[in-house]
Amino acid sequence: MCGRRAVPYNWGDAGRESTEIDGATTVAGLIGDTVQGSLSPRIHNAAFAALGLNWCYVAFPVPRDRLGEALRGLAALGVAGVNVTVPHKEAALAYLDETTDDARGIGAVNTIRIVDRRLIGHNTDGAGVLDALSADGRVAVEGARAVIIGAGGAARAAAFALTGAGAAAVTVANRNWDRAASVAEVVRRAFPHCAVEATALEGPALAAAVREASLLIQATPLGGEAQRAASPVPAHALHPNLLVMDMVYDPPETALLRDARARGCRALGGLPMLVYQGARAFQIWTGQPAPIEVMRDAVGLSPRIASEGLSGCFGI
Repeated sequence: MCGRRAVPYNWGDAGRESTEIDGATTVAGLIGDTVQGSLSPRIHNAAFAALGLNWCYVAFPVPRDRLGEALRGLAALGVAGVNVTVPHKEAALAYLDETTDDARGIGAVNTIRIVDRRLIGHNTDGAGVLDALSADGRVAVEGARAVIIGAGGAARAAAFALTGAGAAAVTVANRNWDRAASVAEVVRRAFPHCAVEATALEGPALAAAVREASLLIQATPLGGEAQRAASPVPAHALHPNLLVMDMVYDPPETALLRDARARGCRALGGLPMLVYQGARAFQIWTGQPAPIEVMRDAVGLSPRIASEGLSGCFGI
């Protein structure tokens, strides 16, 4: 998506009509193991063009064993910042010069800003979850009982965000129970007022936790790519009083979301979170408010129901 846009947009007189690349173009991007299908370049390049910024966003495929080299190279090349996606969100911490308190507490980063050749790690995933739940899910987190599927960087950020926003109870479910227990323990220490538990992904305990919950967040790659037919949650555990959010955005309707709608649940795909966490990264890199509606439109999301701004989560 770096270069002239393939899709025409009309940003009005204030915006640039195309993203032209020249010797003064500032580069930002995305690093991950599999990034070819990411919508982040579309979102950010639309935002840069809308504000008339001579910036460009590109996707950099980086395998696990080349992460350190890739991050060191960013500073040498003058890249302004990057988003970080699977499988690097936790591993990237070891290569950073500085991290925000929030990212350090979560134990994962999804956004890096490069200042004076120093790599500064942020985490906007948790705030993106809350923004999506508020603006698109129309759900109140305070007092909610939640189940989070997964124990990776996105799941950790979601757990911190929900407990920090006043959730009454959070259950972390993962195939590897030890990883789930580790996440639960870290979150419990940070937010002792919240009941945080761990459970295995398979078995009656997960179904029981989902039946008692009002919010379910799926934070693994399950349901996307080669695993499109799979759902981590048994359909019989879903109920009409549940909002189900799946962070996977390709396909737009995962097997889990299909089951959720069939059982009368409210269902929320991963695109709103992608936009909101990206908007916060945009602000970190550029110092300018992100054009949220432009970013939503770039991936086919309808305008927000309400015009409220981003949540104050994590002080970003």
